[in-house]
Amino acid sequence: MTTTTSPDTAARQTATAPAPWPDLVSAALLGTERRMPPVAVRPGQSAAAALLDAAAVSTVRRRAALRPAPAGERPAPAPADPRPALPPAARRRLSLLLADRGGSGGGSRRGTAPDLTELLPQWLAAADAHGYRAPEALLPALLDAARARTDLRPAALSLAGPRALWLARLNATWKFALRGTGGPADLPGGGDAEAMRRLWEEGLFAERVALLTALRRRDPLEGLELLGTTWPTERAEDRLLFLDSLREGLSASDEPFLERALSDRSRNVRATAAELLSALPGSALAARMAQRAHAHLSLDRSADPAVLVVEAPHECDAGMQRDGVVPTPPSGRGERSWWLGQLVEAAPLDGWCERLGGRAPEAIVALPVADDWRTELHDAWCRAAVRQRNTDWARALLGAPGAPAQSGEVAPAGSARDLTKLLTVLPEDERAGWVAQFIAAHGLSDAFRMLGVCAVPWAEPLGRAVVDALDIARDAGSYPWSFSGVMGLAERCLDPAEADRLDLLTAATDEPEGASPGSGGYWSEAFQRLVGTLRLRATMRAELAPPLADTGDGGER
Repeated sequence: MTTTTSPDTAARQTATAPAPWPDLVSAALLGTERRMPPVAVRPGQSAAAALLDAAAVSTVRRRAALRPAPAGERPAPAPADPRPALPPAARRRLSLLLADRGGSGGGSRRGTAPDLTELLPQWLAAADAHGYRAPEALLPALLDAARARTDLRPAALSLAGPRALWLARLNATWKFALRGTGGPADLPGGGDAEAMRRLWEEGLFAERVALLTALRRRDPLEGLELLGTTWPTERAEDRLLFLDSLREGLSASDEPFLERALSDRSRNVRATAAELLSALPGSALAARMAQRAHAHLSLDRSADPAVLVVEAPHECDAGMQRDGVVPTPPSGRGERSWWLGQLVEAAPLDGWCERLGGRAPEAIVALPVADDWRTELHDAWCRAAVRQRNTDWARALLGAPGAPAQSGEVAPAGSARDLTKLLTVLPEDERAGWVAQFIAAHGLSDAFRMLGVCAVPWAEPLGRAVVDALDIARDAGSYPWSFSGVMGLAERCLDPAEADRLDLLTAATDEPEGASPGSGGYWSEAFQRLVGTLRLRATMRAELAPPLADTGDGGER
């Protein structure tokens, strides 16, 4: 007697466990007309088809050596991204840039082909400025590129949008993205207070940092209040990173919280709180530091001209240490000069004008300083100008770019001064003009880092100064490899409209007497690559332009 299993019974069996392989084989050998296979048969499906489906699934399981298990919970659907899609040409360009991100390899001779790897950051920034979203199919490659290069992350994550965070929660390889893109759109639940509170109390540390940063950009006071709810129970290393997030939107409203942080158990937290307070010239800490610094610097009017006299502190008392003065100097530094530099760095710069007879910053910087304290004092003022973003003092301390040694010794021997940081305090146009004059007077040898902080594309005077300096280097007969860093910056930062004007430089020239062998040909290659890269950047810019709207009368506008 042949027994059969009803379809309902088979369905219940299959729902709890897969059919044994021998049972499937038996049903196949005998035929489904004689033996109903021990599998569920869907409405409209034949028993033979159901048997073949079950056999296919079981075959995959057996080959993968996978034990049957209940299916895991499906992830929530990816959030919507309403931003417009990239134009087709720009989408293809992004695919090429991501495929080439491994670079063209090392070596001093690069040939004439543009380096696509170095153009990716600029392309991402331009696409983000247009408000596009990244294509869904390219999100994994975009996240991989951002994981490999931290300089890509802000623009890449902004272009990827909320779906980058969704993917990062599914793949630990991209967990860096959980720090977020820093925009209001990153707030959970569209800014829902309960969702934010839950994330702050229960989320991963990276998610909490991202939340605090996004809140500080949207509403600094709301972010500070959120931080205050759990501050006493946070770990020291977490308090330090959370405190650093307060740089975003720093204002006088943060002063009470930062003053309390001066008494924190962690030395690093105390130092960061003191640094933030000193960036607020109206804070109580800034006033205390000004009082201390002014006591150690006076103007001797009996001399002609007047001379600044420095009397460095003889001790670093508890009050100074609480306000962020580090008592132990680095190796090779004297204690008294170390303490003085920290006091001057944290004192409001505008207070020196009143302290020194109403003089302007330029006049103060020009004053002679007794007993070889000039370098130490000016270096501290430079750090203060950067911290307080004081343009008047930055101009005075930079001096005239054409003759720095005659206008305040911008970077004397033994100085720790950073001209590049001072330049960042100036407005973009003024910064570019200063660097252009510096290059015209001193060449490119000391200008590489300065060029890196100038706005892109470079203003016309700066671009012309760089190209002229490169042309002079070619005429001197050296190899272009000595200027490869500047040439690489020029490829990324010169205005693409300059390509036609620079065509003349691509021709090989006669090598001057005493020139390095073959240098003329190498320079020709370098300038061909420069012009080719500028034209490629122009093409990329055109590809990102939104399509012209149809006017409805057969034309476009």
